[in-house]
Amino acid sequence: MKRIVTYITIAVILIYIGIIIGWHVYVPRKNLTIQAPGADNRPEGSTRAANDVLIGEFFMKYEEASSGLTGKWSRFRGEQTSNIIRTPEKINTSGADYPVLWSVETGEGHAAPVIYNGRVYFLDYNEQLSSDALRCFSLETGQELWRRWYRVPIKRNHGFSRTIPAISDGHIITIGPEGHVMCCDPLTGGMKWSLDMQKEFKTEVPFWYTGQCPHVDNHVLVLAPAGEDILLAGLDCLTGEILWTTPNTLNYKMSHSSVMPMTLGGKKTYVYIGVGGICGVSAEESDRGALLWDTGKWRPSVVAPSPLQVSSNQLFMVAGYGAGGAMLQIDRSGGKWTATITDQYKPNEGLSSEQQTPIFYNGMIISVMPKDGGGHRGKLVCYTPSDLRSPVWTSAADERFGLGPYMMINNNLFVFKDDGELYVYEARQRSMKLLKKQRVMDGADAWGPLAYADGMLIVRDAHIVKCLKIKY
Repeated sequence: MKRIVTYITIAVILIYIGIIIGWHVYVPRKNLTIQAPGADNRPEGSTRAANDVLIGEFFMKYEEASSGLTGKWSRFRGEQTSNIIRTPEKINTSGADYPVLWSVETGEGHAAPVIYNGRVYFLDYNEQLSSDALRCFSLETGQELWRRWYRVPIKRNHGFSRTIPAISDGHIITIGPEGHVMCCDPLTGGMKWSLDMQKEFKTEVPFWYTGQCPHVDNHVLVLAPAGEDILLAGLDCLTGEILWTTPNTLNYKMSHSSVMPMTLGGKKTYVYIGVGGICGVSAEESDRGALLWDTGKWRPSVVAPSPLQVSSNQLFMVAGYGAGGAMLQIDRSGGKWTATITDQYKPNEGLSSEQQTPIFYNGMIISVMPKDGGGHRGKLVCYTPSDLRSPVWTSAADERFGLGPYMMINNNLFVFKDDGELYVYEARQRSMKLLKKQRVMDGADAWGPLAYADGMLIVRDAHIVKCLKIKY
């Protein structure tokens, strides 16, 4: 019996040795030839190195469409950059659910749309093609009309896309996750010009990619590259020519915050929160680009919300990751400017926000508290500028919204919970009344800001964009 076992063991070993030797020496085909680069017929441009991006290189037209709609949501926080809409359309706040007119799947991200004359535009990211893509849709039907894209390899980091375009009659301008600026014709999708902020300005893109939305002021694109030498820059929207620059003497780095236009001390000003502090730059024609004031007394390491003006010489600032909030006062005496922090506190001590920029409406600052906001974490809250530590109103204990966005339409506040549930409140004197709520999607990470025009509200989570009809 032992001899039989020994023979079987030897036979098995020999068989395995034979298989291994055969696997190494066998050649399935003897007529293989070495192929030169490109001989595999791979489409041109199908791969791109991170520093070899041809912005806007590809284009696809899908449908023709015309529309009689004239509504506009033309940039981050709308035309007035207030996130407040005043419209003659009658908004439906009854108990019935809003109908979903259309739905579109996207790459993973949080980039929100602009709306212009019956068309919807947003910057997407196609993970299979490793591409940023500006996509244009019909507002009425949700049909995709055209798409312009370019290959740029990046890795998922809480999604990909972040920013909202800026649009006018003659241009639509986008900023991609890696700081690639693209300007196209909004009707045809034709390429106008492009710029790489990393190459042009030596910008250091933030860890969670570019969150800065383009701001256009009288046909001039205002960017905050916060590069080695240039802090802010103004570019001609039609040609991309650099018209003016602000030297980066403050050594700010790019944050996720956007440039906000304000009139402070009677002077038109571009206000920017960078990594390193906050500053004001002249927006007047006579000295556009001149640094007016700055302070490093409030300098969070991560800033997503943009600054919010609450009076002729005051602005409110918030940030996440324990930074909390602060009030800044700007004073002007002759030709001298001063910027003074008048109040500053941690997020569990007063009004704050981690991602969304608050709204200033009827003397109230409206926000959703961050996850480190103590007992108010995730709640919708209202404070007054005179008291940033004691809320005048908070939502109920079961009404918490995470990092979800919100918008004021007439006298109604629309709040989108970050799991895909929509709430509608009526704004009252220092309070809010819940009117209705609706489960729009079983969503995840619904962080992208809302957009509204022509009675239609557009919402999104990390993977889906939906259009709701909210007017009667």
